[in-house]
Amino acid sequence: MALGILLAILGGAFVSIQNTFNANVKKRVSVWTTTALVLFLGFAASFAAGLAVEGAGLFSFQAEPWFWFSGIVGVGVVACVTSGVQMLGPSRAISLVMVSQIFFGLMWDTLGWFGLEKVPFTWQSLLGVILISGGVVLFQLGPKMEKEPYARLDTRTANANDG
Repeated sequence: MALGILLAILGGAFVSIQNTFNANVKKRVSVWTTTALVLFLGFAASFAAGLAVEGAGLFSFQAEPWFWFSGIVGVGVVACVTSGVQMLGPSRAISLVMVSQIFFGLMWDTLGWFGLEKVPFTWQSLLGVILISGGVVLFQLGPKMEKEPYARLDTRTANANDG
């Protein structure tokens, strides 16, 4: 269990870093170029690592046919989150992604969709989602980042260099 917790925390850190990098790439190219780059490089790295670790076992995959298309869902993930990070900033966008993941994860568990074992819906689960969502709302209402202090600093620096 401890390893699972550690891996989940590391996964969250990787997602945050990746989305910040993606948003910076998106400033220079389109969201589709960014998505293609991210998914192609991810494919190449995964393919190389898979061959190195699993060898021919990499190609032994038995699952429902629709699970083969999860990479297509990845296009939506990268495109939406990258654009959200660019528009809202990493903290706000990732916090909203987190709430969305928890809400939909609870829904998929409760309904037993996508091959998941059905997990009973409880008031504790609902309360957890409400509390986490409330925390995100408080976070969203927090102080806004202002660009004005940086502009003043740049002006003072520019004026000091002129004189």
